[in-house]
Amino acid sequence: MPVIDHLFSIGRIRKAIWQLWYPFLTRQLQSEGVLFLNYAYEEEPPMGIKLSPEDEKDRACIQLYHHVAAAADLRGKKVLEVSCGHGGGASYLTRTFQPQHYTGLDLNPSGIRFCQNHHPVAGLTFVPGDAENLPFESNTFDAVINVEASHCYPTFPRFLVEVARVLRPGGHFLYADFRFADRQPEWEKALAEAPLQIQHTRNINAEVLRGMEQNSARSLQLINRHLPRFLHPLGRDFAGVKGSRIYNALECGELSYRSYCMVKPSPASA
Repeated sequence: MPVIDHLFSIGRIRKAIWQLWYPFLTRQLQSEGVLFLNYAYEEEPPMGIKLSPEDEKDRACIQLYHHVAAAADLRGKKVLEVSCGHGGGASYLTRTFQPQHYTGLDLNPSGIRFCQNHHPVAGLTFVPGDAENLPFESNTFDAVINVEASHCYPTFPRFLVEVARVLRPGGHFLYADFRFADRQPEWEKALAEAPLQIQHTRNINAEVLRGMEQNSARSLQLINRHLPRFLHPLGRDFAGVKGSRIYNALECGELSYRSYCMVKPSPASA
């Protein structure tokens, strides 16, 4: 089998697995009202952003979104979040950063229904869609946000091309994700070759580890209540529980978690 065909097959298998996993999680967790499926973030000294009492329980997860989105001014802008999960980040950013309109997109139809039922926020809408085939016209958005999802995509470079297509010239791609060491060269190559310019990037392993520690006890309770025992190891990894494989890889540097601010060049600067 040619290498490209082999990689494509792996990508399709990965996508099929995630298409089963995320609706399953939504069904298991919807009774708990879990609004975030991402890892978390805490600075030293603590970030200390002001939150409403309703948001406080999700502080560590919210702070990851805040860190990513604060790299650009979203006020009055048209924003797209690709892979919005359960919509907690979309709701928080819409209420806090006051874009003109915020669209959350996700491949998980159960997750989109959850978002529509749980986030009645003015200026916020949720739609189903594929990250590698975005259902929008070119030059539509001022900013695209993507938090901790691109490692699931079959063809990451294709996603970056789609991001650049739907962004207006001068628009920002605000992005955070992780890769294990063996996938970091292809990750870096794809980002370097994307039709976007990197303005700045940052390794946030330490901050994500602190956030994981804050969330570990609550995550373990959810895992024990809602997942069958044979899925507990997977659940601990997915939640980033302290001592899990993901946590340990992040701690030792085998896994790199980074945030990026990228921009679509204007025709004059391209």
